Amino acid sequence: MSQERTTTPTGSGYSGWVGWIAFAAAIMVMLGSLHIFQGLVALFRDEVFIASDNLVVNLDYTVWGIVHILGGALLVAAAFGVLGGKVWGRTLGVLLALGSALANVAFLGAYPFWSLIMVALDIIIILALTVHGSEIKPA
Repeated sequence: MSQERTTTPTGSGYSGWVGWIAFAAAIMVMLGSLHIFQGLVALFRDEVFIASDNLVVNLDYTVWGIVHILGGALLVAAAFGVLGGKVWGRTLGVLLALGSALANVAFLGAYPFWSLIMVALDIIIILALTVHGSEIKPA
C-alpha cells in the first residue's frame, strides 16, 4: 500500500494544509504588526498601559516597547520566510510565537482578554508550522 500525496482538485500536488500554512503566515504578519503597534504605544504613550505591581515581569516601558518592536518585525520577516517555504522562517516563526505566548502569559494580570487572544493566535501559528509547515515548498 503506497502513500500518495493528497492533492487539490486541480492536481497541483499541494496538500490542503498549504492553506493552513498561508493562514499561519497571515496571522504571523497580523501578530507581528500588533506587537509593533504595542511597542510603539509603549514608547510614545506609555500612560495608555495600566499595569499593576503584581505582574510576573516588571520592565521599563521603553525596554518593553523596543522588545515588542524588534520581535514583531522579526515575526513579520519570518512570515515571508514561511510563505517562501524556508525552514528558517518556520523555525523562527515557532520560536517567536512561543516567546510571544510566554510574554502574554506574563501580562495576564494586566490585560487578561488581550493576552488570551494573543496566546490563542500563537498556538494556531505553532500548530500550523510544526505539524504541516514542510508541505509548502519554495517556488
